[in-house]
Amino acid sequence: MTPSSLITLETLADALESRQVTSVELVSRCLEAIDDESGQGTVAFLKVDRDRARGVAAAMDALRQAGAAPSRWAGIPVSVKDLFDMAGDVTRAGSRVLQDAPPASRDAEAVARLRRAGFVVMGRTNMTEFAYSGLGLNPHYGTPLSPWRHAEQRIAGGSSSGAAASLGTSSTRRLRPALFWTAT
Repeated sequence: MTPSSLITLETLADALESRQVTSVELVSRCLEAIDDESGQGTVAFLKVDRDRARGVAAAMDALRQAGAAPSRWAGIPVSVKDLFDMAGDVTRAGSRVLQDAPPASRDAEAVARLRRAGFVVMGRTNMTEFAYSGLGLNPHYGTPLSPWRHAEQRIAGGSSSGAAASLGTSSTRRLRPALFWTAT
């Protein structure tokens, strides 16, 4: 995969608007990519909210069909770094220390804005513990590999290493780039 082969958010928004694809189809493809055993779905994502993502995708498709989509981005799947609160979820910040913390009472503003725009949150991505390193290493939940240098076992790097690895979660490379995006 090369950066020039990436699909942009603009391209996905155009495809949704022209009905070349539905949000339900995009979410299904994302879930397939996450579940692909040849990919990194299990290390890239700390949590996948399958049922909610499917429900939101169906709702965005219905709103788009009725001409009431909240934005042109409505229905595009995204991921959220485990550093951001999501209502009802424990924000672990890539650490086991916080795994028993109480769930967030509300979404972080960045997440709330994504949801208001109609983006479909697929789940939480892995990260460097407490975002304290640019290397992308996580001894607790695994160290994601680079989607561009996966075969060479190169690490994704950066504190958002799970978000980077989520771009390369299966053999369906043409879908990866814009379907997984971090809220950082």
